[in-house]
Amino acid sequence: MSLRKILLAATVLAMPVAANAQPISGLYIGGGAGVNLRQESDITLSPSMASTVGASRTGTAEFNYGFVGVLSLGYGFGNGVRAEIEGSYRTNDVDDVSGMGVPRNGRSLGRAVTYGVMANALYDFDLGPGSFFTPYVGVGAGYQWVDNDIRGGVNSGATVRIDGTDGSFAYQAIVGAAFPIAQVPGLAITAEYRFLGTLDNEVDARRDNSGRGTAEMDNYNHSLLLGLRYAFGVTPPPPVVAPAAPPAAAPAVARTYLVFFDFDRADLTDRARQIIAEAATNSQRVGTTRIEVSGHADRSGTPQYNQRLSERRAAAVAAELERRGVARSAMTIQAFGESRPLVPTADGVREPQNRRVEIVLR
Repeated sequence: MSLRKILLAATVLAMPVAANAQPISGLYIGGGAGVNLRQESDITLSPSMASTVGASRTGTAEFNYGFVGVLSLGYGFGNGVRAEIEGSYRTNDVDDVSGMGVPRNGRSLGRAVTYGVMANALYDFDLGPGSFFTPYVGVGAGYQWVDNDIRGGVNSGATVRIDGTDGSFAYQAIVGAAFPIAQVPGLAITAEYRFLGTLDNEVDARRDNSGRGTAEMDNYNHSLLLGLRYAFGVTPPPPVVAPAAPPAAAPAVARTYLVFFDFDRADLTDRARQIIAEAATNSQRVGTTRIEVSGHADRSGTPQYNQRLSERRAAAVAAELERRGVARSAMTIQAFGESRPLVPTADGVREPQNRRVEIVLR
Protein backbone atom coordinates (compact mmCIF):
# COMPACT_ATOMS: atom_id res chain seq x y z
CA MET A 1 0.00 0.00 0.00
CA SER A 2 1.48 3.38 -1.01
CA LEU A 3 1.68 6.48 1.18
CA ARG A 4 -0.54 8.26 -1.30
CA LYS A 5 -3.31 5.69 -0.84
CA ILE A 6 -3.11 5.88 2.95
CA LEU A 7 -3.30 9.68 2.95
CA LEU A 8 -6.22 9.53 0.51
CA ALA A 9 -8.04 7.04 2.74
CA ALA A 10 -7.52 9.24 5.80
CA THR A 11 -8.85 12.25 3.89
CA VAL A 12 -12.00 10.39 2.84
CA LEU A 13 -12.59 9.20 6.42
CA ALA A 14 -12.10 12.65 7.90
CA MET A 15 -14.00 14.84 5.43
CA PRO A 16 -17.55 14.17 6.71
CA VAL A 17 -16.54 15.11 10.26
CA ALA A 18 -13.57 17.44 9.63
CA ALA A 19 -13.13 20.51 11.79
CA ASN A 20 -11.00 23.55 11.10
CA ALA A 21 -7.37 22.69 11.89
CA GLN A 22 -5.82 24.45 14.90
CA PRO A 23 -2.32 24.22 16.42
CA ILE A 24 -1.97 21.97 19.47
CA SER A 25 -1.48 23.80 22.76
CA GLY A 26 -0.79 21.53 25.73
CA LEU A 27 -0.62 17.81 26.43
CA TYR A 28 -1.68 15.16 23.89
CA ILE A 29 -1.53 11.40 23.36
CA GLY A 30 -1.43 9.47 20.10
CA GLY A 31 -1.27 6.00 18.67
CA GLY A 32 -1.05 4.37 15.27
CA ALA A 33 -0.67 1.05 13.53
CA GLY A 34 0.13 -0.05 10.02
CA VAL A 35 2.50 -1.77 7.62
CA ASN A 36 6.26 -2.02 8.12
CA LEU A 37 8.84 -3.04 5.51
CA ARG A 38 12.30 -3.84 6.82
CA GLN A 39 14.75 -3.08 4.04
CA GLU A 40 17.04 -5.87 2.78
CA SER A 41 19.77 -6.29 5.41
CA ASP A 42 23.44 -6.90 4.72
CA ILE A 43 24.97 -9.60 6.96
CA THR A 44 28.68 -9.78 7.80
CA LEU A 45 29.97 -12.81 9.73
CA SER A 46 32.87 -12.47 12.12
CA PRO A 47 36.23 -13.65 10.61
CA SER A 48 36.54 -16.47 13.18
CA MET A 49 33.21 -17.99 12.23
CA ALA A 50 33.71 -17.63 8.48
CA SER A 51 37.12 -19.32 8.62
CA THR A 52 35.86 -22.14 10.87
CA VAL A 53 32.99 -23.15 8.58
CA GLY A 54 34.65 -22.20 5.30
CA ALA A 55 31.79 -19.91 4.28
CA SER A 56 31.63 -16.47 2.73
CA ARG A 57 31.63 -13.71 5.33
CA THR A 58 28.82 -11.74 3.69
CA GLY A 59 25.20 -12.38 2.84
CA THR A 60 21.79 -10.75 2.79
CA ALA A 61 18.41 -11.25 4.44
CA GLU A 62 15.14 -10.20 2.82
CA PHE A 63 11.88 -9.66 4.71
CA ASN A 64 8.13 -9.76 4.09
CA TYR A 65 5.81 -6.88 4.92
CA GLY A 66 5.08 -6.82 8.64
CA PHE A 67 3.37 -4.90 11.43
CA VAL A 68 4.22 -1.59 13.13
CA GLY A 69 2.59 -0.04 16.21
CA VAL A 70 3.39 3.32 17.86
CA LEU A 71 2.23 5.03 21.10
CA SER A 72 3.24 8.60 21.96
CA LEU A 73 2.87 11.24 24.65
CA GLY A 74 3.58 14.81 23.63
CA TYR A 75 3.19 18.53 24.25
CA GLY A 76 2.24 21.26 21.78
CA PHE A 77 3.48 24.82 22.27
CA GLY A 78 0.63 26.53 20.39
CA ASN A 79 2.86 27.80 17.57
CA GLY A 80 3.18 24.61 15.50
CA VAL A 81 6.10 23.14 17.44
CA ARG A 82 5.56 19.83 19.28
CA ALA A 83 7.79 17.52 21.33
CA GLU A 84 6.93 13.92 22.20
CA ILE A 85 8.16 10.63 23.63
CA GLU A 86 7.28 7.52 21.61
CA GLY A 87 7.34 3.77 22.10
CA SER A 88 7.29 1.60 18.97
CA TYR A 89 7.21 -2.05 17.92
CA ARG A 90 7.96 -3.51 14.47
CA THR A 91 8.04 -7.14 13.32
CA ASN A 92 8.82 -8.77 9.95
CA ASP A 93 9.06 -12.42 8.90
CA VAL A 94 12.12 -13.53 6.94
CA ASP A 95 11.52 -14.09 3.23
CA ASP A 96 14.95 -15.23 2.01
CA VAL A 97 18.58 -15.58 3.14
CA SER A 98 21.47 -15.76 0.67
CA GLY A 99 25.28 -15.97 0.88
CA MET A 100 27.36 -17.36 3.79
CA GLY A 101 27.30 -20.85 2.25
CA VAL A 102 23.49 -21.17 2.27
CA PRO A 103 22.43 -23.37 -0.69
CA ARG A 104 20.29 -21.81 -3.40
CA ASN A 105 17.57 -24.41 -2.89
CA GLY A 106 17.51 -23.86 0.85
CA ARG A 107 14.46 -22.62 2.76
CA SER A 108 14.68 -19.58 4.99
CA LEU A 109 12.76 -19.04 8.22
CA GLY A 110 12.69 -16.66 11.11
CA ARG A 111 11.60 -13.24 12.24
CA ALA A 112 13.12 -9.85 13.06
CA VAL A 113 11.63 -7.58 15.75
CA THR A 114 12.58 -3.96 16.45
CA TYR A 115 11.29 -2.14 19.52
CA GLY A 116 12.33 0.83 21.63
CA VAL A 117 11.85 4.45 22.68
CA MET A 118 12.30 7.65 20.64
CA ALA A 119 12.24 11.39 21.41
CA ASN A 120 10.72 13.38 18.55
CA ALA A 121 10.52 17.05 17.55
CA LEU A 122 7.74 17.93 15.09
CA TYR A 123 6.38 21.00 13.31
CA ASP A 124 2.78 21.53 12.15
CA PHE A 125 2.24 23.72 9.07
CA ASP A 126 -0.60 26.25 9.44
CA LEU A 127 -2.49 26.30 6.12
CA GLY A 128 -4.65 29.21 7.26
CA PRO A 129 -8.37 29.69 7.93
CA GLY A 130 -10.67 27.11 6.37
CA SER A 131 -8.09 24.29 6.23
CA PHE A 132 -9.46 20.94 7.42
CA PHE A 133 -6.09 19.23 7.85
CA THR A 134 -2.59 20.02 9.12
CA PRO A 135 0.54 18.56 7.46
CA TYR A 136 3.58 18.05 9.66
CA VAL A 137 7.19 16.85 9.59
CA GLY A 138 9.46 15.60 12.33
CA VAL A 139 12.74 13.99 13.31
CA GLY A 140 13.59 11.71 16.20
CA ALA A 141 16.43 10.03 18.04
CA GLY A 142 16.45 7.27 20.63
CA TYR A 143 17.34 3.68 21.41
CA GLN A 144 16.01 0.53 19.72
CA TRP A 145 16.50 -3.14 20.44
CA VAL A 146 16.65 -5.54 17.49
CA ASP A 147 15.77 -9.20 18.11
CA ASN A 148 16.93 -11.34 15.16
CA ASP A 149 16.04 -15.01 14.73
CA ILE A 150 17.10 -15.75 11.15
CA ARG A 151 17.73 -19.24 9.72
CA GLY A 152 18.92 -19.99 6.21
CA GLY A 153 19.14 -23.33 4.39
CA VAL A 154 17.03 -25.28 6.88
CA ASN A 155 16.14 -27.92 4.28
CA SER A 156 19.75 -29.01 3.81
CA GLY A 157 22.71 -30.05 5.91
CA ALA A 158 24.15 -26.53 5.75
CA THR A 159 22.38 -24.14 8.11
CA VAL A 160 23.24 -20.61 9.13
CA ARG A 161 21.41 -19.20 12.16
CA ILE A 162 21.65 -15.62 13.40
CA ASP A 163 20.02 -15.37 16.79
CA GLY A 164 20.15 -12.72 19.50
CA THR A 165 19.12 -9.27 20.71
CA ASP A 166 21.22 -6.12 20.53
CA GLY A 167 20.40 -2.49 21.31
CA SER A 168 21.80 0.58 19.59
CA PHE A 169 21.24 4.26 18.77
CA ALA A 170 18.29 4.88 16.44
CA TYR A 171 17.07 7.81 14.32
CA GLN A 172 13.94 8.51 12.30
CA ALA A 173 12.16 10.95 9.98
CA ILE A 174 8.39 11.55 9.99
CA VAL A 175 6.01 13.01 7.38
CA GLY A 176 2.29 13.09 8.12
CA ALA A 177 -1.05 14.90 8.25
CA ALA A 178 -3.72 15.31 10.94
CA PHE A 179 -7.48 15.57 10.22
CA PRO A 180 -9.45 17.04 13.18
CA ILE A 181 -12.86 15.55 14.08
CA ALA A 182 -15.50 18.25 14.64
CA GLN A 183 -17.73 16.12 16.87
CA VAL A 184 -14.93 15.44 19.40
CA PRO A 185 -12.83 18.55 20.12
CA GLY A 186 -9.15 17.62 20.38
CA LEU A 187 -9.48 14.34 18.44
CA ALA A 188 -7.82 13.89 15.03
CA ILE A 189 -7.12 11.12 12.53
CA THR A 190 -3.43 10.89 11.57
CA ALA A 191 -1.70 9.40 8.52
CA GLU A 192 2.10 9.03 8.53
CA TYR A 193 5.17 7.74 6.76
CA ARG A 194 8.17 6.98 9.00
CA PHE A 195 11.72 5.97 8.21
CA LEU A 196 13.57 4.33 11.13
CA GLY A 197 17.21 3.27 11.10
CA THR A 198 19.61 1.96 13.72
CA LEU A 199 23.34 1.50 13.95
CA ASP A 200 24.53 -1.99 12.96
CA ASN A 201 23.53 -4.73 15.41
CA GLU A 202 25.95 -7.47 16.48
CA VAL A 203 24.35 -10.81 17.48
CA ASP A 204 25.32 -14.46 17.84
CA ALA A 205 25.71 -16.58 14.71
CA ARG A 206 26.46 -20.25 14.03
CA ARG A 207 26.56 -22.71 11.14
CA ASP A 208 25.66 -26.42 11.39
CA ASN A 209 25.77 -26.00 15.19
CA SER A 210 29.56 -26.10 14.91
CA GLY A 211 31.03 -22.83 13.70
CA ARG A 212 30.16 -20.11 16.18
CA GLY A 213 30.82 -16.40 16.22
CA THR A 214 28.96 -13.15 15.64
CA ALA A 215 27.26 -11.38 12.78
CA GLU A 216 26.61 -7.70 12.07
CA MET A 217 23.36 -6.61 10.37
CA ASP A 218 22.00 -3.25 9.30
CA ASN A 219 18.41 -2.28 10.09
CA TYR A 220 16.34 0.20 8.03
CA ASN A 221 12.53 0.34 8.22
CA HIS A 222 9.84 2.05 6.12
CA SER A 223 6.47 2.37 7.90
CA LEU A 224 2.98 3.56 6.86
CA LEU A 225 0.55 4.21 9.72
CA LEU A 226 -3.02 5.33 10.38
CA GLY A 227 -3.83 6.49 13.89
CA LEU A 228 -5.67 8.73 16.33
CA ARG A 229 -4.41 11.68 18.36
CA TYR A 230 -6.17 13.40 21.26
CA ALA A 231 -5.20 16.82 22.62
CA PHE A 232 -6.35 17.54 26.18
CA GLY A 233 -8.07 20.77 27.18
CA VAL A 234 -9.62 21.57 23.79
CA THR A 235 -13.17 22.93 24.21
CA PRO A 236 -15.75 23.67 21.51
CA PRO A 237 -15.83 27.33 20.52
CA PRO A 238 -18.57 29.23 22.36
CA PRO A 239 -21.37 30.80 20.35
CA VAL A 240 -20.56 34.28 19.16
CA VAL A 241 -22.64 36.74 21.16
CA ALA A 242 -22.60 40.42 20.43
CA PRO A 243 -24.39 43.04 22.54
CA ALA A 244 -27.41 44.62 20.96
CA ALA A 245 -26.72 47.93 19.29
CA PRO A 246 -27.80 50.89 21.42
CA PRO A 247 -30.80 52.94 20.31
CA ALA A 248 -30.26 55.80 17.90
CA ALA A 249 -27.90 58.40 19.25
CA ALA A 250 -26.60 61.70 18.14
CA PRO A 251 -23.71 61.59 15.65
CA ALA A 252 -21.35 63.01 18.27
CA VAL A 253 -21.80 59.96 20.53
CA ALA A 254 -19.47 57.05 19.74
CA ARG A 255 -21.16 53.71 19.01
CA THR A 256 -19.27 50.43 19.44
CA TYR A 257 -19.87 47.07 17.76
CA LEU A 258 -18.06 43.90 18.84
CA VAL A 259 -17.26 41.15 16.34
CA PHE A 260 -16.10 37.89 17.97
CA PHE A 261 -13.94 35.12 16.47
CA ASP A 262 -13.39 31.42 17.07
CA PHE A 263 -10.12 30.28 18.67
CA ASP A 264 -7.09 30.94 16.41
CA ARG A 265 -9.37 32.04 13.54
CA ALA A 266 -9.64 35.22 11.48
CA ASP A 267 -12.54 34.28 9.21
CA LEU A 268 -16.01 35.78 9.67
CA THR A 269 -19.01 33.81 10.88
CA ASP A 270 -22.55 34.54 9.66
CA ARG A 271 -23.32 36.34 12.94
CA ALA A 272 -20.17 38.43 12.55
CA ARG A 273 -21.24 39.51 9.06
CA GLN A 274 -24.65 40.58 10.44
CA ILE A 275 -22.98 42.81 13.03
CA ILE A 276 -20.65 44.36 10.43
CA ALA A 277 -23.60 44.99 8.10
CA GLU A 278 -25.44 46.79 10.92
CA ALA A 279 -22.37 48.92 11.65
CA ALA A 280 -21.97 49.81 7.96
CA THR A 281 -25.63 50.81 7.65
CA ASN A 282 -25.57 52.98 10.80
CA SER A 283 -22.31 54.66 9.79
CA GLN A 284 -24.05 56.01 6.68
CA ARG A 285 -27.34 56.83 8.41
CA VAL A 286 -25.95 58.91 11.30
CA GLY A 287 -23.25 60.66 9.32
CA THR A 288 -20.19 59.10 10.94
CA THR A 289 -16.96 61.03 10.32
CA ARG A 290 -14.49 58.35 11.43
CA ILE A 291 -14.64 54.55 11.86
CA GLU A 292 -12.09 52.79 14.08
CA VAL A 293 -11.46 49.08 13.44
CA SER A 294 -9.33 47.52 16.22
CA GLY A 295 -8.22 43.85 16.29
CA HIS A 296 -7.55 41.88 19.49
CA ALA A 297 -6.55 38.32 20.58
CA ASP A 298 -6.61 36.31 23.79
CA ARG A 299 -3.43 35.26 25.65
CA SER A 300 -3.16 31.71 24.30
CA GLY A 301 0.01 31.59 22.18
CA THR A 302 3.00 33.92 21.92
CA PRO A 303 2.60 37.74 21.86
CA GLN A 304 4.14 37.85 18.36
CA TYR A 305 1.70 35.29 17.00
CA ASN A 306 -1.29 37.02 18.66
CA GLN A 307 -0.24 40.38 17.19
CA ARG A 308 -0.32 38.91 13.67
CA LEU A 309 -3.63 37.19 14.41
CA SER A 310 -5.25 40.44 15.58
CA GLU A 311 -4.01 42.18 12.40
CA ARG A 312 -5.65 39.47 10.25
CA ARG A 313 -8.93 39.85 12.17
CA ALA A 314 -8.95 43.65 11.77
CA ALA A 315 -8.20 43.29 8.04
CA ALA A 316 -11.08 40.81 7.59
CA VAL A 317 -13.58 43.18 9.26
CA ALA A 318 -12.31 46.19 7.28
CA ALA A 319 -12.68 44.27 4.02
CA GLU A 320 -16.29 43.37 4.87
CA LEU A 321 -17.11 47.01 5.78
CA GLU A 322 -15.65 48.14 2.46
CA ARG A 323 -17.70 45.50 0.63
CA ARG A 324 -20.80 46.99 2.25
CA GLY A 325 -20.10 50.51 1.02
CA VAL A 326 -17.82 52.03 3.67
CA ALA A 327 -14.90 53.86 2.10
CA ARG A 328 -11.48 52.57 3.16
CA SER A 329 -10.33 56.19 3.62
CA ALA A 330 -12.97 56.64 6.36
CA MET A 331 -11.49 53.80 8.43
CA THR A 332 -8.63 53.73 10.93
CA ILE A 333 -7.37 50.12 11.11
CA GLN A 334 -5.20 49.01 14.04
CA ALA A 335 -4.28 45.86 15.98
CA PHE A 336 -3.31 45.40 19.63
CA GLY A 337 -2.63 41.64 19.90
CA GLU A 338 -3.17 40.43 23.46
CA SER A 339 -2.32 43.79 25.10
CA ARG A 340 -5.90 45.08 25.61
CA PRO A 341 -8.07 42.22 26.88
CA LEU A 342 -11.77 42.76 27.48
CA VAL A 343 -11.53 40.14 30.25
CA PRO A 344 -8.13 40.09 32.04
CA THR A 345 -6.62 36.56 32.19
CA ALA A 346 -3.36 34.83 32.98
CA ASP A 347 -0.93 34.11 30.16
CA GLY A 348 -1.89 31.10 28.04
CA VAL A 349 -5.62 31.22 28.91
CA ARG A 350 -8.18 31.06 26.12
CA GLU A 351 -10.91 33.67 26.60
CA PRO A 352 -13.66 33.95 23.93
CA GLN A 353 -14.47 37.62 24.70
CA ASN A 354 -10.87 38.66 24.05
CA ARG A 355 -10.90 37.21 20.49
CA ARG A 356 -12.61 40.25 18.93
CA VAL A 357 -12.58 43.26 16.64
CA GLU A 358 -14.10 46.51 17.90
CA ILE A 359 -15.85 48.78 15.39
CA VAL A 360 -16.28 52.32 16.80
CA LEU A 361 -18.35 54.91 14.93
CA ARG A 362 -17.41 58.49 15.81
